[in-house]
Amino acid sequence: MRISDVRVHVVTPLGHIDLVEGSRLGWVFVEVETDDGLIGVGECSNWPRQGNHIVARTVDAVGRQLIGRDPAAIEAIWNDLYRASTYLGSRGLITAVISGIDIALWDIKGQALGRPVWDLLGGALRREVPLYTHPGGGDPDEAVANTRELIDQGFEAVKFDPFIEMLPRFTSYLDGRISRRGVREAAEIIAAVRDAAGPDLEILIDAHGNFDVPSALRAIRALEPFDITWFEEPVPPESLDALRQIRTQTSVDLCVGERLHTRWDFAPVLAAGVAGYVMPDVCWTGGISELKKIATLAEAYYVPISPHNALGPIQILAGGHVAMTVPNLYRLEINSKWLHQYDAAIAGNLPVRDGALHLGDTPGLGIGLDYDFVSNQADNDWRDFRHG
Repeated sequence: MRISDVRVHVVTPLGHIDLVEGSRLGWVFVEVETDDGLIGVGECSNWPRQGNHIVARTVDAVGRQLIGRDPAAIEAIWNDLYRASTYLGSRGLITAVISGIDIALWDIKGQALGRPVWDLLGGALRREVPLYTHPGGGDPDEAVANTRELIDQGFEAVKFDPFIEMLPRFTSYLDGRISRRGVREAAEIIAAVRDAAGPDLEILIDAHGNFDVPSALRAIRALEPFDITWFEEPVPPESLDALRQIRTQTSVDLCVGERLHTRWDFAPVLAAGVAGYVMPDVCWTGGISELKKIATLAEAYYVPISPHNALGPIQILAGGHVAMTVPNLYRLEINSKWLHQYDAAIAGNLPVRDGALHLGDTPGLGIGLDYDFVSNQADNDWRDFRHG
């Protein structure tokens, strides 16, 4: 069996909606086809600021190099692609490209052997994968109403970015400061949610790396009385020393990792003891192969993983298959508001119920793409690039 084709699909599941200015939400799906007709599907979606087009164009170029190779040689292909880009910097763009291909290759292997990917990774340690999701809400009343709805659906953990003032500056770090009013409004939202939901709901906080050290500490201290489970990405990802400063001045667990790539980025974070949780992204850090290795590395430090999952449906499935097999899992992320978009993109529905992902015994990832969706929701800019 040999690889006969590698295809890329760029879609816009929410149409031309810019959640952040200049940042159309979209998904990048990769299909790897073999000469005996098997098709594996992967994902390497990227966001914001047109990252999808950069990744898709690179997959398009790299994929040609794989024609004729054995799709079962997953480790060899991973390492060949990774080392080939060493002078470009082997983290970020190339690991996103590898992710889409790697996920598709695992899907092929599972189909060829008639077993789900989680079985090939060592077998299941749990019957289902617990999830957390995002209530949203720009004020206390809206946040409480949304949270109650999710609790009714079976979710036991939710994540907020309550720093409404900072949302227009998503990942556009400049000075890292937030006003006192902005911190106070965030505290009012989380206080209302905690009061309404009671003591057992797990509340996670995401800061998107928007703060400098003193602003992060002010924000953490304002929310600490509400028993938050973690404070995510308090500062941009470049400085380990900044995380150390925060870690030594608060008792709140920090969570980092959605902008770290490969085990080599996670190793110093774990060794420094600055994170209570890590959140590698299966679409960015190197696919199923690398997510499993990062989880094992974190296990050696007794640090739980919580895979970052804020993109498309294949990302959720790929992260879920790994999550079935690792002991140090906290929860898998999902955006429950997008379930109908997820289901529209795939042939079938995501097996989400009662706040958990329920993966069965279907070979491979257990799902394929819906080609009507892929065609109807194609990103026009990408289509123009391919046919221009």
